[in-house]
Amino acid sequence: MKVHTEAVQFKADQKLINFIEKRLAKMEQYFDRIIEARVILKLENSGQIKDKVAEVSLSVPGDTIFVKETNKSFEASIDGAADALKRQLLKYKEKVKGY
Repeated sequence: MKVHTEAVQFKADQKLINFIEKRLAKMEQYFDRIIEARVILKLENSGQIKDKVAEVSLSVPGDTIFVKETNKSFEASIDGAADALKRQLLKYKEKVKGY
């Protein structure tokens, strides 16, 4: 699976990119036919606090699974998104297999 990471209005460091790739690589144990993952990282200004937004879309055969997660750090956003992706992938897998 190829992971494309895009940071909007800032430069993501290599440590964060490695974390994202490692976390999303685990999605293949739930569904092995993922084509690619696109990750968009954004800073959201809501008052004083800058929230970190992670948008993840997984391309699977015939469909796209999308998750948007907001948290205080990008790592927490990616963790939350990965948990939501896991649930959606398992649901998609059941739908495809026709159970």
